[in-house]
Amino acid sequence: MKITKGWLSLATLALLGFQTQALAQADDDPLLTYNGDVSRILNENCVVCHREGGIGPMQLTNYDQVRPWAPLIQLKVADRTMPPYAYDHGIGIQELQGDWRLNQEDIDTVVAWVNAGSPEGDPDMVPLAPQLPDANDWSFVSQFGQPDRIIASESIDIPASGNDLFSKHFVDSGIETDRCIKAVQVKPRGDAKSVVHHANSDIYAPNEEGEFATYGQLTEYAMGKWGEVVPEGVCRTIPAGSQLRWSIHMFPGGLGAVAPGTVIKDNVVEIGLWLHPEGYEAQAQYKQDLKQYQIGREGDLLVPPNGYTMMEGFHSFDHPVRIDSFQPHGHLRMNAASMEIFYPETGRIEAISQVSKWSATWHHSHIYEPDVAPLLPTGAVLVLKQWYDNTSDNPHNPDPDQNVVWGSRTGDDMNHAWIAVTHLDEEGFEKLVEERKENEQRSVAGFD
Repeated sequence: MKITKGWLSLATLALLGFQTQALAQADDDPLLTYNGDVSRILNENCVVCHREGGIGPMQLTNYDQVRPWAPLIQLKVADRTMPPYAYDHGIGIQELQGDWRLNQEDIDTVVAWVNAGSPEGDPDMVPLAPQLPDANDWSFVSQFGQPDRIIASESIDIPASGNDLFSKHFVDSGIETDRCIKAVQVKPRGDAKSVVHHANSDIYAPNEEGEFATYGQLTEYAMGKWGEVVPEGVCRTIPAGSQLRWSIHMFPGGLGAVAPGTVIKDNVVEIGLWLHPEGYEAQAQYKQDLKQYQIGREGDLLVPPNGYTMMEGFHSFDHPVRIDSFQPHGHLRMNAASMEIFYPETGRIEAISQVSKWSATWHHSHIYEPDVAPLLPTGAVLVLKQWYDNTSDNPHNPDPDQNVVWGSRTGDDMNHAWIAVTHLDEEGFEKLVEERKENEQRSVAGFD
């Protein structure tokens, strides 16, 4: 988030729009203060990035740091720009793992507090600083501890300016027996986070002849991605003796608020793997994979100067599946995405996920809670859509007068989504459907 005088002007104007509702709430509630109410919200949702060593452009760990930014915080919280998790409310599945969105009550509290003058409250009630992991640590340390395996890329030097750089190379996985992945995260090391646009990793495993052949995708990374968690009872396999083929795209000068715009030497990207114990594969009921699902054909993408484009793609399976996660992908002109399910037998269309304020600086793999993740019967169709804005209204657009086509460069754009799929058989599908019906009946009975 780049802070300018213009932002502060917008924040001041925004106060007028929130005044009536927020002051009405403040009249009904006790005085809202930083020490009494607001610090909890900021500590739980903002400080993880806005602290010393974090990626946020300012620190928000105490009242003296927060007070000058209160109008801007109000603006960004009220329009749901911050925390940076673009996923629409009220459309499709809302039960997500790693969901950064604030609830409406917390948003109303922050808005009312700023409109009341951003009071500090009782100085003897200063809140304790939150216990946070190291800013450079892995996302899943609190859940699973440190990774069982870390696989690093080769080191790459990045200049301060110039054209996009790409590196494709192989490294050994260090995996000695077939293992099931519990969770996976890709993390650029240190300053590399400011210049790594994406980092994909493919698995190559030895075949019967002892030659390495493509096995499948391990994982994908783009700026801001939290990571992936594989559901219990499911195996995403990394085979013994495998190698990883890195495909890393780096952008000189950086992309996003933390880009230093200087030469960055020895950039390394790492994969952290949390693994199930040996033998878990035999216990797992189903297999999961992560793949790139194209939305239309690559060469068909064209966003005209000062114009708009929408791409649409369709995918079906010859067996039942569960959709475990959804991650749209694009560059600077893409601004929205959605996923639906079309049921050919009835003609019904079901909305699953929609992202109306997508940004290339924050890619999120939207991981559905397993008990609500979409179940697709054989023949159901995934309908994927992405929208592109190549006008001056798009704040991320570097040049609205250019034709934009598909390509790997940052100035080009892309049209696909990364989707994790658990592959079921008919018996497994019916079992999951029946379990959900029973859970729903128990929930209804609990309200009687």
